[in-house]
Amino acid sequence: MSKPHSVTSLPVAPQDDRKHRTRQYLIAMGVRTLCILACFFVPGWWVLIPLTGAVVLPYLAVMLANVTDSKPGESIAGPGYQALPPGSSRQLS
Repeated sequence: MSKPHSVTSLPVAPQDDRKHRTRQYLIAMGVRTLCILACFFVPGWWVLIPLTGAVVLPYLAVMLANVTDSKPGESIAGPGYQALPPGSSRQLS
C-alpha cells in the first residue's frame, strides 16, 4: 500500500502555477516597457543600461514563464486496485 499524500506534499494546482507564471511575465514586460521609455530620457552613454534591460528582459521573461513548479516524474497516485495473491479468488456480490 502506498503512503498517503499530505496536503503539503501535493504539487501546485496547474491553474495557480499558470497564473503565477503569467504574473511574472507581465511584470518583466512592464519593466521592459519602462526601460524602453527610459532610453528617451537618459543622457549619454548611460542609455546603455536601460537599452540592455530592454533587450535582455524579453528572453529572461520567456525563460522564467516556461519554468514550472512540478517535476516531470511527479504525479499523484490515485486509489488503485490491490492485487490478490495468486491462487486466491474473490467474488463480488
